Amino acid sequence: MNLVEKLIGSHLVEGSPKAGSEISVRIDQTLMQDALGTMSCLQFEAMGMERTAVDLSVLYVDHNTLQTGFENADDHRFLRTFCRKYGLHYSRPGNGICHQVHLERFGKPGGTLLGTDSHTPTAGALGMLAIGAGGLDVAVAMGTGTYHLTMPSVIKVELTGNLRPEASAKDIILKLLSVLTVKGGVGKVMEYGGEGLAGLTVYERATIANMGAELGATSSVFPSDAQTERFLRAQGRAEAFRAIGADEGAAYERMILIDLDDLDPLAAAPHSPDNVVPVSELGHVAVDQVCIGSCTNSSYSDMMRVAAALKGRTIPPEVSLVVSPGSKQVLAELSRNGALADMVSAGARVLECACGPCIGMGQAPASGAVSLRTFNRNFEKRSGTEDARVYLASPETAVASALAGRIRALDDPGAPGRVAMPERFAVDDNLIEPPFKDVPPDYEVQRGNNIKPFSVFDSMEEDIRGTLLAKTGDNVTTDHIMPGGAEVLPYRSNIPRLARYCLVRCDPDFPENAARYGGGFVLGGENYGQGSSREHAALVPVYMGVRAVLAKSFARIHKANLINCGIVPLEFLDPGDYDRIDKFDALSFAGIRSALSGGGSSGEVRVAGRNETKRFAFELRCSASRRERDILTAGGMVRYARERVV
Repeated sequence: MNLVEKLIGSHLVEGSPKAGSEISVRIDQTLMQDALGTMSCLQFEAMGMERTAVDLSVLYVDHNTLQTGFENADDHRFLRTFCRKYGLHYSRPGNGICHQVHLERFGKPGGTLLGTDSHTPTAGALGMLAIGAGGLDVAVAMGTGTYHLTMPSVIKVELTGNLRPEASAKDIILKLLSVLTVKGGVGKVMEYGGEGLAGLTVYERATIANMGAELGATSSVFPSDAQTERFLRAQGRAEAFRAIGADEGAAYERMILIDLDDLDPLAAAPHSPDNVVPVSELGHVAVDQVCIGSCTNSSYSDMMRVAAALKGRTIPPEVSLVVSPGSKQVLAELSRNGALADMVSAGARVLECACGPCIGMGQAPASGAVSLRTFNRNFEKRSGTEDARVYLASPETAVASALAGRIRALDDPGAPGRVAMPERFAVDDNLIEPPFKDVPPDYEVQRGNNIKPFSVFDSMEEDIRGTLLAKTGDNVTTDHIMPGGAEVLPYRSNIPRLARYCLVRCDPDFPENAARYGGGFVLGGENYGQGSSREHAALVPVYMGVRAVLAKSFARIHKANLINCGIVPLEFLDPGDYDRIDKFDALSFAGIRSALSGGGSSGEVRVAGRNETKRFAFELRCSASRRERDILTAGGMVRYARERVV
């Protein structure tokens, strides 16, 4: 058995672990963050759940920490009291980014983790099966202890050799993105192996597992070995270690070989993580801003390498350098050993331990600026500046570029090598609040003016018809559908307020047209909904009356979110039909409820569509399990769960 089969086999509840089949697995841990978790908590309550049913549930405040008004503070108070009542640990603002903290303090080899963030697979660095999902899926898993998914196929990434001083783990995942692209991992798990693993620390593995989300992969997993044991011992959690790996001769769908000896420093050029080029081929690209941090590259070893390169030097005045340590633990270590002073003395602006610029929460670049970031996504406008050009690279390349004023690799002969991890970190979990063991009967969750009740939508009608409200292209991201940033993120628990921002990055008139026509449909190209797991990219459209999304193909998490919200994801049988349908065409789908209710246990049903404006028929498929189709006809997961799960 390969490692993925072992992890799934040890947690299998229902189904046959055959690629493409729907299965149900037991979930050991859940993770939520404040931007998406707030809505998950409201959904948990709406389904009538009473207490978390998994071994460990943690809610982290790391996204909405910029308090320009009362909204984020309201959400924090709501989340803290929710955790106390329903049995979750609460990681306070300032404790760090969810994936970094969970890796340090909670992740366990051999376990399963489900999180309301697409980068939850970061914990795969510890030998966990860690999966990002929509908030409704996590709310159900938290209340029932199980999660349904399509059994993925497994791609083996075999690493040989050793990284050269100027290369890093970030270059490994960028290399893989250049091979597979942003949709090459859909329906798959990336499993890493080979003798090259021995030299990669858990922090380095976490960078790779984190950006597996950019491949569209369900998860990424590493074996639990001597590096894992060393990391857990340093965290004071040696008892959590267990060795786990693939059997010799295990089978895989595909094998990809990466020779670390030959790996050059790489960068992802605007505006996609798979637009990968060698740093040496970029020429003289001047940088205006450099951002180091995010859940991808904010670890102790990342920060120490940056600090060592900055020691005794000064960032040129034309470059803005900002640094975000990933956790309180990392920041405290940097302050104790003098590395923080080296960064500050060089001119780095140190931000709090939070997601910050990665989600557009501050530090928007100047107009037309080049921003080089150690983050995981460089989608257009995500930085908060519409015409900014964002590149992705390793911390080593980022700090070298900040010092040089142009994009370049860290090839100084005197540059520091990879940083050794301490034998023991100073552990202090004082900003993680455990849940109440005995909840007083009259204990109430506190709700401010920004907390709006979750709406339960009506069940599906037999026929649906309406207007095509928007037509988008390929690789539309959830950032396009429901933007983030300082202006929008504070309203994650206020769906009516969010409606004014929906799809405006694709079509500025979408909110107005959705209101004028009373809802309708959206048309997308390939890989519709890639990127963040943000469920609001489905919750807000259904609130605005969107009944179905027609596309050539869907990203995994967004498709699941659409189903959970009662929006039908339909794929063209003939992709050419995409070109025949235009904005404002009137569309109808007669008998769609019967079509979805039929089909037995098949994973695909056919749906007949008609363009009433141009008077032609076309055919689509809904690739969904029997259970998922029942969710759709029920009107979404909340109504379905009320009737069947709870």
